[in-house]
Amino acid sequence: MPARLLPDRILLPLIVACALFMENLDSTVLSTALPTIAKDFGASPIHLKLALTSYLLALAVFIPASGWLADRFGARAIFRIAIAVFTLGSIACGLSSSIPEIVAARVVQGIGGSMMMPVGRLVILRSIPKHELVGSLAWLTVPALLGPVLGPPVGGFITTYFEWRWIFWINVPVGILGLVLATLYLPDIRGEERPRFDGLGFLLTAFGLALFMTGSTTLGLGLMPAPYVAAILGTGAVLLVIYIVRSRRMASPIIDLSLLRIPTMGASLLGTLLFRIGVGATPFLLPLMLQVGFGMTPFQSGMITFASAIGAIAMKFAAPPILRRFGFRRVLIANALIAGAFVALPAAFTPATPVSLMTGLLLVGGFFRSLQFTSVNALSYADIPQERMSRATTLTSVAQQLSLSIGISIGAIALELTVGAGGGAITAADFVPAFVVVGVLAMFSAIPFAFLARDAGREVSGHRPIAPDPVTVMRDRG
Repeated sequence: MPARLLPDRILLPLIVACALFMENLDSTVLSTALPTIAKDFGASPIHLKLALTSYLLALAVFIPASGWLADRFGARAIFRIAIAVFTLGSIACGLSSSIPEIVAARVVQGIGGSMMMPVGRLVILRSIPKHELVGSLAWLTVPALLGPVLGPPVGGFITTYFEWRWIFWINVPVGILGLVLATLYLPDIRGEERPRFDGLGFLLTAFGLALFMTGSTTLGLGLMPAPYVAAILGTGAVLLVIYIVRSRRMASPIIDLSLLRIPTMGASLLGTLLFRIGVGATPFLLPLMLQVGFGMTPFQSGMITFASAIGAIAMKFAAPPILRRFGFRRVLIANALIAGAFVALPAAFTPATPVSLMTGLLLVGGFFRSLQFTSVNALSYADIPQERMSRATTLTSVAQQLSLSIGISIGAIALELTVGAGGGAITAADFVPAFVVVGVLAMFSAIPFAFLARDAGREVSGHRPIAPDPVTVMRDRG
């Protein structure tokens, strides 16, 4: 293997970040170019947007299988296949000339994307000592955050001065770089145990997640009749409940829910679910408010909303010393309240609010939001045994996709109820209740973290709680 120019704690996350960068850049650039693609296809932008949710559905369907595949065939092999599949899907998207073709190509991308991040994260978790994990995860996410920063201006530039197809083809050199680096430097990690594939569990979770996410992302948008949405949601929920009951009797279920019995994993997943539901609604609500409510152009809106990604990048290297000083429990409780308040803050924006003030507040909000994600991502794996890491990455990836779709639906429902009560077109005031609701939900994520031990995740954070004074302890006992 070639000599390493960087230590593993930096090199491995940067290699995996190539995959995450492609995913994030692809999604943010695509949203900017959507109207142009729809016009080229002679289709409605709404129809095209619905068709492109096929990517998210492919993620939901195939993520549960990613951990088993990595254990069975090796993380390096699966990670390389995932990058190759995603890159080929990107090329196919660029060659598409109709909605069915681009939908099929996005499904291919989704299959690759479903394996890239869970398997890439697994490589890091099994290769990096726990005391270096927080800093290593920061190196993973900083390059990936460049996607949301570069997406709006890059998408606008390519769509305006070139052809929209290039927004997909720019993934090709990044994918080739990721393949080369993964081949040279990623360790060939395999699971010590190789259980049988849970085929029935895979089908239950695949259809259950796909139906539930389809229903939740369309809920409140008026895109399908309400009975259809209810039937889709209900069927998906029933399949997931059947899986949960069945998984309790399985030795090696495809999604291992027994991991929730580990206190740090259980609190992290529940807290993250609430926090992501709140934060997940923001990308839907904020551009809509700026463009529809305030009358801004997409470019003006994008130049404001990308500030939160800048704040997130600035935070990543501040996380390790903050966690060493205060520990996971104190940081996650206090920061959930602060970050939740910033999620709700756009409710106070008006068309008269200075752009510089909105941008500055979103930048600071992005700092605290990213601190929460970095902290909880590290805590999730603090007490997971190495032999169960692949199952842990699968579980957290599935929870992330679910919380994202639920967050969008909650924001849409809150907005729809407000507009319906007003009886007219969407106005800037209609967004106020929606932002308040999702902000409060994000604040509620502090509750699960309050039940953590004072030294939870100590091996990862490096925090050493100050021991109580012996005289005080004796006095209290007396």
